[in-house]
Amino acid sequence: MSLHAQLSFEIFDAKIQPAITPEPDIIGAILDYHHGDARAALEDVLADADFLRGQLFAAQRLISQGRGREFKPKYERV
Repeated sequence: MSLHAQLSFEIFDAKIQPAITPEPDIIGAILDYHHGDARAALEDVLADADFLRGQLFAAQRLISQGRGREFKPKYERV
């Protein structure tokens, strides 16, 4: 058998379907963590967002001008 013939074998069986995993329920997980208290969950998410904005600001300041020339972070979603 030639090398070309060995490399051309079909390795995927058409009968095998890829496993479909459901998207995780992030909102449900956050509410469960806060025992259903929506206000506490929202406060926690906002505190995390504020922390990450600070981290993004610090990262922007630390990136050298040569490496980060094209990088312009956005602090808010638009």
